[in-house]
Amino acid sequence: MNEPALKRGLVVSLVVNLFLVCSIAGGAWRWWASERAATAAAMAAQPRGLRFAADELSADQRRAFRVGLRDARRDAAPSLQAARDGRQEVLRLLGAPELDRAAVADALARTREADKALRARVETSVVDFAATLSPEDRQKLVSGLTRRSTLGLLPPAQPKP
Repeated sequence: MNEPALKRGLVVSLVVNLFLVCSIAGGAWRWWASERAATAAAMAAQPRGLRFAADELSADQRRAFRVGLRDARRDAAPSLQAARDGRQEVLRLLGAPELDRAAVADALARTREADKALRARVETSVVDFAATLSPEDRQKLVSGLTRRSTLGLLPPAQPKP
């Protein structure tokens, strides 16, 4: 083989190999990015809220949990309405031409008390339900509350390495 043909073959081989390496790297990056996006989408699609905290329990237990929550919310309907009315009052007072700080503070205090009463009723309902569960089922409920609840319960602190 003569030297120009050998150089041409070497250049062609280098170009083909470079194309293959870049194709493999690009495909791997796209696969990694799509897997990461799919994982993020699955996490975002997970339902949130207190009513989904019992999803790991049996169907009868889930039903009892949701009925208890519904009853607690019905019992606390006056507190819920008072909290809504209080928020509307705060917005109305803040939008008034003259700001009455005392009235805003009073409306905020009433709203806060109504929110606390509502929260207390719902939390009591959850505790009452948990008292009926076996220790294993309570662990499942705790897991669901940690992942899906808006009760302000945080997952256990992770030890720092």
